[in-house]
Amino acid sequence: MNKGQTLYCKARKLIPGGTQLLSKRPEMFLPEQWPSYYTRAQGAEVWDLDGHRYLDMSNNGVGSCPLGYADPDVNAAVKAAIDNGSMCTLNAPEEVELAELLCELHPWAQMVRYARTGGESMAIAVRIARAKTGRSRVAFCGYHGWSDWYLAANLSEADSLGTKNLLLPGLQPTGVPRELTGTAFGFRHNRIAELKELVTKHRGEFAAIICEVQRGDKPAPGFLQEVREIASHIGAVLIFDEITSAMRLNTGGVHLLYGVNPDLAVFAKAIGNGFPIAAIIGTAAVMEAAQNTFISSTSWTERVGPTATLATIKKHRQLNASERLIAAGRRVQQIWTDAARAANLHVHVGPADMSPLSHIGYEYPNARAIQTLHCQLMLDHGFLDNTGFYATYAHTNEVLSAYAAAVKEVFPVLAKAVRDNQVEKLLIGPVGHSGFARLTS
Repeated sequence: MNKGQTLYCKARKLIPGGTQLLSKRPEMFLPEQWPSYYTRAQGAEVWDLDGHRYLDMSNNGVGSCPLGYADPDVNAAVKAAIDNGSMCTLNAPEEVELAELLCELHPWAQMVRYARTGGESMAIAVRIARAKTGRSRVAFCGYHGWSDWYLAANLSEADSLGTKNLLLPGLQPTGVPRELTGTAFGFRHNRIAELKELVTKHRGEFAAIICEVQRGDKPAPGFLQEVREIASHIGAVLIFDEITSAMRLNTGGVHLLYGVNPDLAVFAKAIGNGFPIAAIIGTAAVMEAAQNTFISSTSWTERVGPTATLATIKKHRQLNASERLIAAGRRVQQIWTDAARAANLHVHVGPADMSPLSHIGYEYPNARAIQTLHCQLMLDHGFLDNTGFYATYAHTNEVLSAYAAAVKEVFPVLAKAVRDNQVEKLLIGPVGHSGFARLTS
C-alpha cells in the first residue's frame, strides 16, 4: 500500500467514515489505491505522501479553488492577516469591506452575514426565513448540505409529492428528529408544476423556497421568474443556493446572468479559494429578521476568511477568471468526446451549460467499474481523475494538452476492456463507491 492508504487505514479507526467530507473518501475514487493525502498543492499540481506529483483533473478541492491551489495573491493576503492577528476581542474590518463588495456585485442585496461552511450557512438562511415568516415548511430543489432542515425530507417513507421519487438516495436521516417529518419538501429543477403542487397542497405554510439556480442545465425559460412570482405571492422567502455555482460562469452569483433576484443568496466554497468562508446576503427587509433569533459563533469573526474572499473576488474579477474556467471545461468535454469516439466508447458528456463543472458517464451496465478503471489508469499516467472535472484558472493549455495525451492513451484500453469483458479483472482493487443523488434534473 502507498503511504496515503496506510494512513487512511489508521484514519478509519480514529475518524467515523475516515474523512470529514463524503466526497473525499478514497472509496469514491479508487478503493485501496487512491493516494488519499497530500503534502503540497500548487496550481493544478498535487504531491502525495510518497512524493509522487499529480495533475489534478478531478474535483479540485471539491470546487473550492477557482484560482487554483495556493494562489500566491490570496495566500499573501492571508499571511498578512495572520501576522496581524487572525482573532481579537475587536472585530475585523475586512468583514465590512467584504459586505460592501458583495452588495456591489449583487445590487439587489443590502446586508450580509458570515459563516465558514456551506451547510451551516444554509441552516442560517433557513433560520432567517423562518424567523421572518413565522412558518416552518421549506420547499427546495437541488442539494443543500447535511443539516437537519434538509435531511428532514428523507424522514417520510413516501416522497414529498407522494409518487415522484423525490427522496434523496444516499443521504440517511438517522439522527434527524422525526418531529421534523413534513417540514422539507423536494421538487425538481425546471419542474415548476411540482412546486405549484406543493404550494397548493400546503397553502400558506412555506417559510422558504430554495433553489440551486444552476448546477448543470440552465434554468428553463421562465422557470426562475415563476419561482420568484410564487414566492412573492405566498409570502415565502426565496433563497438561491450559490454554494456550488458561484464564481464559475461569472464573478459572483450565477443568478445575475438570469435577471431574477432572490430575497437571500448563500455563498461558500469557491469565494475563498480554499479558505473557510460563507456568506448569506439579502434584502434588508429579510436580513433584519436575523436580529429576532440567535445566530452567533466565535469562528465567524476570525479574519482569514473575509481576507481570503476579498483577495479571491478581486483577482477573479480582474482576470475575468470565469472565461478561462468555461474554456477549460469545454476543452475537457471535447477531449473526452473525441477520445471516446475514436475508441468507440459509448459515453455521455456534459453539462453544456455549466462546463466548469464537467462530467463524463459511461453508458454500460458496469459503468461504475469502468469509471474505477478510468481512475486507476489515469493515476498511472500521473493524473488525479474521476470522471468529474472542476475547472480552475490553473488549468492552462499546457495542463490540458498533457491531459488530452493521457486520455488518448487510456480510452482505447478502456474500450478494449469493455469489448473483452475484462473491466473488473483489470481492477487492482474493488469497484469505487457511488455518492448520493441531488434533485437537479
